[in-house]
Amino acid sequence: MNNIRFSPYSVLAATVLGLGLFWFAGCESVSEQDSFYEYPIPKEKLKQIEPMNLKEFKSEPAKPGEPVTLPPAEEAAKEMTISLEQARALAVENNLDLQTQLIAPGISEAALRAEQAKFEAAFFTNVNYNKVDRPIPTYLSTGGATNTTIAGSQYDDGYVDLGVQMPLQTGGTITLDFADDRSKTNSGGAFNPLYTENATFSISQPLLKNAGQRFNFHTIRLAQYNKAITDNLTKLEVIRVIAAADRAYWRLYAARRELQVRQQQHDLAVKQLDRAKRMVNAGQTAQVEIVRAEAGVARQLAAIITAENALRDRQREFKRLLNKPGLPIDSVTIPIPSNEPDPVHYDLDAQPMIARAMENRWEMLDLELKLAQDASTIDAAKNQTLPLVTLEYSYNVNGVGATRTDSLDMLNQKHFESHAMGARLVVPLGNEAAKNNLRQSILVRRQRLVGRESRKQLIQQEVLNALDQLEANWQQILAARQSSILEGRLYEAEIRQFEQGLRTSTDVLLAQTTFADAQSAEITALVAYEISLVDIAYATGTLLGAAKVEWQPVTPDLTK
Repeated sequence: MNNIRFSPYSVLAATVLGLGLFWFAGCESVSEQDSFYEYPIPKEKLKQIEPMNLKEFKSEPAKPGEPVTLPPAEEAAKEMTISLEQARALAVENNLDLQTQLIAPGISEAALRAEQAKFEAAFFTNVNYNKVDRPIPTYLSTGGATNTTIAGSQYDDGYVDLGVQMPLQTGGTITLDFADDRSKTNSGGAFNPLYTENATFSISQPLLKNAGQRFNFHTIRLAQYNKAITDNLTKLEVIRVIAAADRAYWRLYAARRELQVRQQQHDLAVKQLDRAKRMVNAGQTAQVEIVRAEAGVARQLAAIITAENALRDRQREFKRLLNKPGLPIDSVTIPIPSNEPDPVHYDLDAQPMIARAMENRWEMLDLELKLAQDASTIDAAKNQTLPLVTLEYSYNVNGVGATRTDSLDMLNQKHFESHAMGARLVVPLGNEAAKNNLRQSILVRRQRLVGRESRKQLIQQEVLNALDQLEANWQQILAARQSSILEGRLYEAEIRQFEQGLRTSTDVLLAQTTFADAQSAEITALVAYEISLVDIAYATGTLLGAAKVEWQPVTPDLTK
């Protein structure tokens, strides 16, 4: 038996096969940080809980009777003045929550492109080589005697098949296929070796179930709607971050002003202590007035400590939202707001604000996009209730010869052509799965429609509440301002009464505390009004101010 010798054509086919497989694999590479790795799971971190022994951090408390003083200030803490506009810009540029969300549109875009690639053609190939040496018993008659002998049936076959498969937008599939076969046997035959060439064109097209562009574009439509939903959520995150930066800015302002008020009250308490000492030394009042004044100073120190702690909390919140390079959360740099509250009374009509909210709120667009998804899902589920009817057609040209050239010539001349046509019908008995999938899709959409009306009422309620809160905060500003003026006058009157011996230090300190509380209430009312303006804009799906904001998705370099 002669071994098969592959011709240059076979070598070329094998080369095309290798290149085709190489191309099909895509040879996509990922960056080092995205490469595969295995994380060794530390069992002690899952099973053991580490203790915290606070005894090693124990310090000696102040002894009774010792004067209470403030803790030493942090050394060389530098200040950084920042405006509201700068805070907004830094938050949009650097906020980590926003940076995380800005990658989401790229993810949904990749998912959409993957769905759009569902109609890409695919190259396929098959290579087979068979070598068969099969024993066959034969009978040989000689001189009236029959003897059994074993003969060998030897067969070598080399087969290469190349083709392209193209999915159609209508749901069908077109296949172009070319096959080359070389066989050789010891059994004889007209041609040995025998070359066979086959070229085939075939198409398969469903007519009912799985048919039509509308059905086959269903997953692409869902991906498009999902991308729009993701973009809408990203827009919401931009609004949320900017609104949070505005609120944090004004809360930081309020915390700084509150500390200033408490420091001012501490200075006034120290003055009252000096005043009490002078009067005791002059014999105008009893020694107990000094003790009362010292108690007042201690109370103001406690208020300062509380205000300083609240200010540090607000500073950390502000730094986290801005995430400014060089200004980490644990830095000693002190951000100082440069904008002052400038309350202006606005007469906002409820109905125009509600209409603006219905137009701009992310929930309404989100619901409309999901309702569109539901409609497409219902249409696709309805298609799946139809019978499966598939029409198939194939056209084939054959060629054979003693050489591959002869076989290709016969193939080119189209002397031997074949046509085949058929139809296939599949009808589920009962079809309950498809029917209930359709019912489920319809019920989901009905549920979402009811939810849309509920969401409209909730948005309306939020807008009305925000408007009422805005007006209430304006009235609080007027009341707090008047109260602060009157409490200041009362405090001055109590000092004069004390100097005349008609009031005690307790009365003066109580008036002083009430005056400080009135000042704090005025600061709180001013900041609450500014924040309520931010809340009104947020409730209507907009941003406070005159400048528009346009966001762009973040596309990380996947090769780094």
